[in-house]
Amino acid sequence: MTQADTETTAAPMPPPGARPTAGRARTGPIAWLGIYFELAKARLAILVTITTAVGFALGSLGPFDLPRFGWTLLGTALTAFGANILNQWMEAERDARMHRTRVRPLPSRRIRPDVALLLGLLSVVWGLLFLAAFANLLTAGLALLTEVLYLFVYTPMKTRSPLCTLVGAVCGGIPPLMGWTAATGGLHLGGWVLGAILFIWQIPHFLALAWLYRDDYERGGYRMLPIVDKSGRLTSLMAVVYSLALVPLGAAAMLAGLTGWIAALGSIALGGGLVWTGLALRRDLSPRSARRLFFASLIYLPLLLGLLLLDSAALRNSVRHVGDRGPETAETAPLAPR
Repeated sequence: MTQADTETTAAPMPPPGARPTAGRARTGPIAWLGIYFELAKARLAILVTITTAVGFALGSLGPFDLPRFGWTLLGTALTAFGANILNQWMEAERDARMHRTRVRPLPSRRIRPDVALLLGLLSVVWGLLFLAAFANLLTAGLALLTEVLYLFVYTPMKTRSPLCTLVGAVCGGIPPLMGWTAATGGLHLGGWVLGAILFIWQIPHFLALAWLYRDDYERGGYRMLPIVDKSGRLTSLMAVVYSLALVPLGAAAMLAGLTGWIAALGSIALGGGLVWTGLALRRDLSPRSARRLFFASLIYLPLLLGLLLLDSAALRNSVRHVGDRGPETAETAPLAPR
């Protein structure tokens, strides 16, 4: 449920003269499962599910509730699958115009639109039901809010305003908050910090991709920032500004009681690397610089999330050892209420 075109790896671009063809229809459950995962943008949905898992893990202060964790991930994955399928159903005609998307199942006629619509709706409904029944209503409500923003605000806004990127980033910032609410039952500072990290991270990540494929986006009728900003000056400036905004968020995680100094310092180092690649794009608006920023953002996120998890686990372990010495010292432990 992040921005629709923010794939973890860009699809290869067919030759300019290529046309989508239906080809010979594949049959069998494996072929249909492959089409379903392609419609659902499985790699993108997995990223969404991972951020939800991180939110759940960081929010779990007591014994880890493995069944709830599993149901939360399943519900999140299904809602992400459904959102991506419905997004492709809504944008099938535009996808057919773009080189990097014309081979998707709907433009290439490997699946009928009505079947895709049914798959998308069923995935969303089952995902919401699992979240409501086995996590909590707050988490299901956040998932529903994401679906509404993604499909009815972000998707139509892509053809009207570059501000669509911010709306799409909101959608991508909600899943870690969903993991947090599934674990804690409430909205707390720690969950908001995680959501802010994902929100801000998406901007330089997506702008780098959009600059690379700006001609293709324009061919599809989209008004991303690099299409409006022909010179690329504003695009590269925004990439740098949002990369800079990521630098202090490790410290914010520490202040929220999620982590300690190790994650704070690591966040500064990782953010500095992302800023450096953003500045390189600012100096040289070449495809090579845009790819560097794009892949730097892909490296940044798992490293930061892993660092947050490791430092949080170490911090909790230290609190547990302090608590074993007696209630008086346990009260002075560094892990603050979140």
